[in-house]
Formats: sequence, C-alpha cells, structure tokens
Amino acid sequence: MGYSRAVVQGDWCFVSGTTGYDYATMTMPDDVAAQARNCFATIRGVLESAGFAMEDIVRVQYTVSDAALVDAILPALGEALAEIRPAATMVVAGLIRPEMKIEVEVTAFKG
Repeated sequence: MGYSRAVVQGDWCFVSGTTGYDYATMTMPDDVAAQARNCFATIRGVLESAGFAMEDIVRVQYTVSDAALVDAILPALGEALAEIRPAATMVVAGLIRPEMKIEVEVTAFKG
C-alpha cells in the first residue's frame, strides 16, 4: 500500500488519518479522550515537520467507532481546535483495529 503520514503540495498539507497510538511507547490507551489527545500530538508533530502549525488547519474529519464516545472526546477536540475552528465532519464508522476508537484527518493551508 502506498502511504504517507502527510503530503505537502505548495501551501497545502494533507495529513492522513491518525489514530491514538502513543508512538513513543507504541501503545494505544483505552480511554478515547487520551486517544484523541495522542492523535493531535502526532498531527502537531507532522505539521511542524512540514513547516505548518496547528493554526493552519482548515479542515478536520473525525471518525469515531461509536456515537456514544462523542461526549467523552469533546473536551480533547476543544483543547486542540477550539480557537482554530476549522470546517469539520464527524463520521461514525468501524476502524481497522478494535482498540482504535478515533481517527483524525486534517488539511492545513498557509495562505
């Protein structure tokens, strides 16, 4: 499979769907809010490596494995994006591993 964590095209950065692994320990917390925070920590690092910042995020798609998890993740989403306020979509769908409860994909633009 061809895969990049992110692709930069000019002023755009497209970050692939990111799950809640803690890549320092290669573990997945059970808590969905902790998973969401890990998603954004990974996304922040990827954006910074590509010359972008969290404030450049213009679009976000959340995929959650169960609608019942939404209330638990809202504080983590607010911590990451409340001031940025990107266009957003939330989808409820199965993810590829049962321990994955959330996946976050973002698009950033520097213009």
